[in-house]
Amino acid sequence: MSDRRSLILTGASRGIGHATVKRFSDEGWLIITCSRDDVPEHCKRDPNWTIHVPTDLSDPASVAAFIDIANDKLDGAPVHALVNNAAVSPKTEFKERLGCLNGTVDDWRIVFELNFFTPLVLARGFAAALARGAKQDGRGAAVVNITSIAGHAIHPFAGSAYSTSKAALSALTREMAVEFAEIGVRVNAVAPGEIETDMTNEDYEPLINRIPMHRMGSPEEVAATVYQLCQPDFGYVTGTEVFVTGGQHLY
Repeated sequence: MSDRRSLILTGASRGIGHATVKRFSDEGWLIITCSRDDVPEHCKRDPNWTIHVPTDLSDPASVAAFIDIANDKLDGAPVHALVNNAAVSPKTEFKERLGCLNGTVDDWRIVFELNFFTPLVLARGFAAALARGAKQDGRGAAVVNITSIAGHAIHPFAGSAYSTSKAALSALTREMAVEFAEIGVRVNAVAPGEIETDMTNEDYEPLINRIPMHRMGSPEEVAATVYQLCQPDFGYVTGTEVFVTGGQHLY
């Protein structure tokens, strides 16, 4: 591995995750990623995107395999940032989001496995590498968990399983911040609001009236926030959650 700063990110193949990889790569970081899908063909030519491991992040065995592969590739080198971006918000067979009165409890467990437990397992699995990053050059290391506005207020499209898993991830961020401070690693969260990706459609248009800035955000704006939280300028910031919502969370 190079002496350059390095990022590990989940859910890299599209949306916020893909935009975040591009931002860090543009800044010269080395990138290690995983997602259920392979990376887009044009991204395979990115010299900074060195390792991608297809991984089922809802499967503990697959997550453990990714940690082993990544740590083996690191070969004792430090990690400077871990971004837990991957998440799932499945629908029932009736095309409804998982709520308190529909779907199965096992479906809820799948949501919590990926959205809550996997970030915890990854942070633990890369704690030693992050600690090395924190000590390497005095610039520190950081974990950023991608939460959601839905973890703080009822959202018409999120569903209870997704929303409560993100609320739990917000709480986990605070607890991790205290414990990981002991090894010099900062832990923060970024809570996006309405972000325009391939998954948004005309159903989201009415929500724009609830956004003070009167527009949806872009994946690049979320990526920029994540990147800044990993910089030395934010070296005294930990245990916080930054809302990238255009002000929607204020209502």
